[in-house]
Amino acid sequence: MLSLIDKFTDWMDRLAETGSRRVAQSSGRRSFLARSGAVLVGGALLPVLPFYRTFGQATAWAAEEGDASTCEYWRYCALDGNLCNSCGGSLTQCPPGSEISKVSWVGTCTNPMDGKDYLVSYNDCCGKAICDNSPFCNTNERERPGYRMGLHNDINWCMANASQGYHCTVAALVGLAE
Repeated sequence: MLSLIDKFTDWMDRLAETGSRRVAQSSGRRSFLARSGAVLVGGALLPVLPFYRTFGQATAWAAEEGDASTCEYWRYCALDGNLCNSCGGSLTQCPPGSEISKVSWVGTCTNPMDGKDYLVSYNDCCGKAICDNSPFCNTNERERPGYRMGLHNDINWCMANASQGYHCTVAALVGLAE
């Protein structure tokens, strides 16, 4: 039985060697490089497929209205923290001297202007002392229990950063909720 297996593997080796030698004799390295270069250049000349370029730009798909400096602003439906736009930052950017958290939670908020639901990413800004001159918002619409970390807003999200002190929270639109 062992000799049968040895014969079969020897036959496979000879077959692979013969095939490799035949390919090597009929084509060279230069022709391989020429063909692969033609494929790469030809692929670069094909038209590029369209893609969604307005990621993170709220004005492209969500009409904005309301006072973003109050807790009643529509984007703050699941926010739990101080508003960064009252601490030297903006609706979507951390104030100078602080850094955005590496992890965040997501809420689904309804825009009263168009009646559509939008995904809002809430990121804590870390590295500075808490911002006391800002309104503290604790809106918990559609909040999930604590075992679903990505949907729970009562966690210190600065824990993933090297600078862990909580300063304030930003609310960036991610996209339409579908």
